[in-house]
Amino acid sequence: MQKKATKQNLKANNPTQQQISNLLEHYQNGRFSDAEKLAVHITQDFPKHQFAWKVLGAVLGATGRKSEAVDANQKAVALSPQDAEAHSNLGITLKALGRLDEAEASYNQAIALKPDYAEAHSNLGITLKELGRLDEAEASYNQAIALKPDLAEAHSNLGNTLKELGRLDEAEASYNQAIALKPDLADAHRNLTLMKKFDAQDEQYSKMQELYLDKNISEEQRCHINFGLAKACEDLGDFEQAFAHYSEGNMQRKKLLNYDINKDVERFRKIKSNYPQIAYNSLEPEKFSKDLMPIFIVGMPRSGTTLVEQIISSHSKVTGAGELAFAAQFGAAIATGITEANNESLLNFRSKYLTKLKSVSNENLIITDKMPQNFRYIGLLAAAFPEAKIIHIKRNPAAVCWANYKQYFVSKNIGYCYAIDDVISYHKLYENLMDFWTNTLSNRIYKLDYELLTVNQESETRQLIEYLGLDWDEKCLSPQNNMRSVATASNVQVRKKVYRGSSEQWRKYQPFLNGALDSFLLP
Repeated sequence: MQKKATKQNLKANNPTQQQISNLLEHYQNGRFSDAEKLAVHITQDFPKHQFAWKVLGAVLGATGRKSEAVDANQKAVALSPQDAEAHSNLGITLKALGRLDEAEASYNQAIALKPDYAEAHSNLGITLKELGRLDEAEASYNQAIALKPDLAEAHSNLGNTLKELGRLDEAEASYNQAIALKPDLADAHRNLTLMKKFDAQDEQYSKMQELYLDKNISEEQRCHINFGLAKACEDLGDFEQAFAHYSEGNMQRKKLLNYDINKDVERFRKIKSNYPQIAYNSLEPEKFSKDLMPIFIVGMPRSGTTLVEQIISSHSKVTGAGELAFAAQFGAAIATGITEANNESLLNFRSKYLTKLKSVSNENLIITDKMPQNFRYIGLLAAAFPEAKIIHIKRNPAAVCWANYKQYFVSKNIGYCYAIDDVISYHKLYENLMDFWTNTLSNRIYKLDYELLTVNQESETRQLIEYLGLDWDEKCLSPQNNMRSVATASNVQVRKKVYRGSSEQWRKYQPFLNGALDSFLLP
């Protein structure tokens, strides 16, 4: 309920300077609860006070209430359309919600109002990168650096994009520059650890240890440092200490994401119970042109989906589009029963997906979408795309679970992997759902064994290409030479030749897992 105006504030058009000072102090010192209360108080008494709306938007964003933050930032923009910072703040919250096109527009507006706004250029680069426009992203980061050479975040962001482009030496140099400018830039440290092999004399190892012992760094920074130190200790052969850092980093990440496995249990239940209605309304193959054919590559994250896409997209007639969010964005509501599954909704889903798919394709008519978690939507994809190919990558369960647990995923939608019990539970959900799809759609799903692929690369690759209905292309045997951009956690590994034995790496940590993964071992 809105507070009644007092005699004092009825006479004034603005809050007192003391109120504004207190508001700013609360926010800058991380007292977000106090800052929110005061910001709400001010915006109720003075609804046209733009600065209070800006701070409120920042507080709501910092506490994870992104939708509310958008509303507050939009009010700040409406009250002061010439405020470049307000437009940039709105862009940040829109990007966090995945509304990338709107975020791009907000950043562009901020830059139009303030061309030398280095931070807005850098943030625009992040959005362009997520939109798959890596060359434009690189240009935005370089512009930010030209305007503000000491902007460490821009150097780090540039490193992320260069890594995706396969320019690993340049990426490493960018991370090093970011750390030189800002030694406590924890995510740059973590990313740099993935670019190299540590030895005992590595200066970065000492720097990360110092940061780890610094009581003043944030929980999020410590999380990044833990994952970085874990990688370093692993390189040095100290698997017990590596496990300790992985464990601590995972606990911190889970806390920050506030993940609850029960929500996924319920989601998977809804997907299975709603499938009969989707199947009943399946689109008929003969009604659709095969001018554009999607290939869906699915499985657990870290199961080899990136490698398989590299192999397939090495073919001259195939474009690798990477991990696309479009299936979940446009189809999750249908798959879970929020939106009624009928002919109209399936056609609408198909149309929206294909429109987005065309926007990221080149002249090739066959395009891969290797979003692993699309395994949840196989039923919907089969119904809406009768012409599509669906490839399921199966990997050793213990290897997959460990690979998920040790991986820091930038996405906040993979919360299950930060506790070993959650990883195992989620893998069981995945196996149960895949059994369901196999029993109902066995003729639509091509199963590819990751371990067999690494051992019998040529024979497994030839069978895969034949399944896709493509002529043989020798380039498919050299996926490491495919220089397309790769935005996944495997973007360093896929630049190397296919090698066997990676699925046994988890055994180095077996002594510290208290038998957690032993249930996956063959008797």
